[in-house]
Amino acid sequence: MTLRCVLAVLALAGATFAGPEVTELKVEVVSVPEGCTVKSKQGDMLTMHYTGTLENGHKFDSSYDRDQPFTFQLGVGQVIKGWDQGLVDMCVGEKRKLVIPASLGYGDRGAGNVIPGGATLFFDVELINIGDTPPTTNVFKEIDADKDNMLSREEVSDYLKKQMVPQDGSEMSEDVKQMLESHDKLVEEIFQHEDKDKNGFISHEEFSGPKHDEL
Repeated sequence: MTLRCVLAVLALAGATFAGPEVTELKVEVVSVPEGCTVKSKQGDMLTMHYTGTLENGHKFDSSYDRDQPFTFQLGVGQVIKGWDQGLVDMCVGEKRKLVIPASLGYGDRGAGNVIPGGATLFFDVELINIGDTPPTTNVFKEIDADKDNMLSREEVSDYLKKQMVPQDGSEMSEDVKQMLESHDKLVEEIFQHEDKDKNGFISHEEFSGPKHDEL
C-alpha cells in the first residue's frame, strides 16, 4: 500500500472542511539527542515513526505496528497541516507529542469511519531520517487513467481502492477495511473540495494535490 499517496489524497478531503479553530496545535518535545546540528525544514524528505490516537485513546494508525516508517515531504501538503507545522525544526532521533485540532487535521468531515468529524488527533512521533527531496509525485497524473487531463469520480474511487489494498497479498488492517467501506464518502468529500466549478470533474487546474512534474 502506497501510504504516502493515500494520505496525500485524504488530506484533500479534509482541507476545507475545517470548522473554526477553537484550539491551537500543541507540540511537546519529549526527547532530543545530543549533538543535533541538522534540523528538519520545509521541503525536506522526512522518515517518521508514529502512533496516532483519538481523544478516547483509540489507536487509528501506527507505523510501529507495520514495522515500516513513513516517508513524506514536509510542507507541500502531502500530510495534514498539523504535521506540516508540527514537525519543523526536529533533529534525527527526536521524539515529540502532537495534539492537532480538527482544523489542522481532517476537519468537520473526518476521514471515513476511521476518524470522526471534528476529531482532535494525538500523535507520538519520532524522526528517523532527514533525506534529500526527490521529485514530488504527480498524484493527478497517477489518478488520470484515461489521460484526458480531467479526474472523474470513478478514477478517484479506483485510485483510492488500489492504494489501500496491499500489493503483497498481506491482510488489510481493520482501519483500512473501514476506509474502503466508506471510500464513496471520501470521494464525495474530495469532489466537494476540488471540483470548483461543480461540473462533475476535477481539472488539472482545480486539483490542489501534488502535480509538479510534466503532464
